[in-house]
Amino acid sequence: MNFQLVNDYLTSIFNNVLVIEETSLRSSRFNDVSIKEMHTIDVIGSTPNATPSDISRSLMVTLGTVTTSLNNLERKGYIERTRSEIDRRVVHLSLTQKGKLLYRLHQQFHKRMVNQIIDGMSPDERKVMQKGLQNLYRFLEELK
Repeated sequence: MNFQLVNDYLTSIFNNVLVIEETSLRSSRFNDVSIKEMHTIDVIGSTPNATPSDISRSLMVTLGTVTTSLNNLERKGYIERTRSEIDRRVVHLSLTQKGKLLYRLHQQFHKRMVNQIIDGMSPDERKVMQKGLQNLYRFLEELK
């Protein structure tokens, strides 16, 4: 295995995904959303009854940073906050119709990306790739 080649691919892929997502947002009808806000929408869309603490943990940012992002997204009409009926201190987050549309479009991009990666791979090749990604995930989780 060529270490430098793998490292170059990983670095380039990471940077390209961020640039492409940012460019796509800027050139769409959702050009009022930053990439950080998009990631917040992504967590809310994929986490039933998400709370600000869930967002903070998932994105590894402070609660203050999350609160600022949530205020902006609520003002722009992408999310709604609802107080828990059980514990009024708890705030649940949900996507508005506008937020759900953006979430689905973002999911479609990621689905196309994954399908492009596995296109033409045998089941054994997919297992090897999955194992490598799991190893990378565990490594990064340990560094948190």
